[in-house]
Amino acid sequence: MSFIFKFIATFVRKMLELLQFGGKTLTHTLSIYVKTNTGKTLSVNLEPQWDIKNVKELVAPQLGLQPDEVKIIFAGKELSDATTIEQCDLGQQSVLHAIQLRPPGRREKIQSATLEEEEPSLSEEPSKPLNETLLDLQLESEERLNITEEERVRAKAHFFVHCGQCDKLCNGKLRVRCSLCKGGAFTVHRDPECWDDVLKSRRIPGHCESLEVACVDNEAGDPPFAEFFFKCAEHVSGGEKDFAAPLNLIKNNIKDVPCLACTDVSDVVLVFPCASQHVTCIECFRHYCRSRLGERQFMPHPDFGYTLPCPAGCEHSFIEEIHHFKLLTREEYERYQRFATEEYVLQAGGVLCPQPGCGMGLLVEPDCRKVTCQNGCGYVFCRNCLQGYHIGECLPEGTGASAQNSCEYTVDPNRAAEARWEEATNVTIKVSTKPCPKCRTPTERDGGCMHMVCTRAGCGFEWCWVCQTEWTRDCMGAHWFG
Repeated sequence: MSFIFKFIATFVRKMLELLQFGGKTLTHTLSIYVKTNTGKTLSVNLEPQWDIKNVKELVAPQLGLQPDEVKIIFAGKELSDATTIEQCDLGQQSVLHAIQLRPPGRREKIQSATLEEEEPSLSEEPSKPLNETLLDLQLESEERLNITEEERVRAKAHFFVHCGQCDKLCNGKLRVRCSLCKGGAFTVHRDPECWDDVLKSRRIPGHCESLEVACVDNEAGDPPFAEFFFKCAEHVSGGEKDFAAPLNLIKNNIKDVPCLACTDVSDVVLVFPCASQHVTCIECFRHYCRSRLGERQFMPHPDFGYTLPCPAGCEHSFIEEIHHFKLLTREEYERYQRFATEEYVLQAGGVLCPQPGCGMGLLVEPDCRKVTCQNGCGYVFCRNCLQGYHIGECLPEGTGASAQNSCEYTVDPNRAAEARWEEATNVTIKVSTKPCPKCRTPTERDGGCMHMVCTRAGCGFEWCWVCQTEWTRDCMGAHWFG
């Protein structure tokens, strides 16, 4: 016990000896860089419990300004004085932007009269940071409008990236900069509402104050557009040039959809870009990629590169962002890159060694039938039938070793029908359940008459399965039994 008390006393003493600033004790400080549009960069230590007003009081004197003459911009938003540091999703060595407020009469006109009616003006009040206001990009417009406060907590935007430094799947942070000058002192006119807003250019305009003269998009003075990018949330920030590849198909499984392969409900899933939006867990996705890679069943796409479609065979379902394949091991990803390069050999009229485990790309003369894999396994084969080299005519197609290859990864159609991101959570309601007209509780009918009684505690509403209104004598006479 004496050891414990001695440890606590030492800990308290060390805490009291920490740096004092303005009467505030810095405990778990964050080392932050503050940039200005004059080219000056400050290095400050901030307490997570401080608010933006405290930051202004710290930074303004070093800029020769009063606190009320400064605004703080971070990740596309001007932050309100009441916003705390811990709400801002900052990490060590992150960057804030401190900009001197311009008098109202001197603010640049950045929008036409038409746009001013549609977009927020420069005079709107500062807001919460983007990570606090942004809802999950997988939600549809109607879902955003009808979401409750309780659901909002779970539906906050969450991103996944492949970080080159960590070399793994990581949590990501969304950041914003000016598409013209690449400066971070940029405020967006609205939050992104879908992945196209984030991944495609010229979707969301904003106001840039990264330079002393504000950026404009054209001679008419229209505002510049936002450029979104991502950082890894699991290591110290490398500054504004630090970025990670977004894995937009990977999502938090807020809809509890089962995997189309193993049927488990995982917290993190990959949703294929097909019409049915089939869902797979990360481990089954790795297995799918590994299996197709082993059998060289990746496909060259003219726009997306060497990629895979949805394993359920859906049309128009190719994975566009090939960084998703970095979820494989490093050795497997290197093999993926090698195979992708070899596809160019095929396009150039070359041939791949058919020996299992090799697959080397070989450029040979068009009229050369006997091919030796000199750079790979040394296998000698016939270019025409891809069997071991032989004299005479080739054997009929399908009798050689290559016909014995079979896919290790298969998808049950019944499982695929249940593993749909948009449909799976609604399929029961559409097919075998209907909501109680009073309390909206999904109610299943597995036989019997059309007279339904809600089983939810405190409801007990009696209603007609066909009419979906209160049960009446008319219902009883017209369709009691359907």
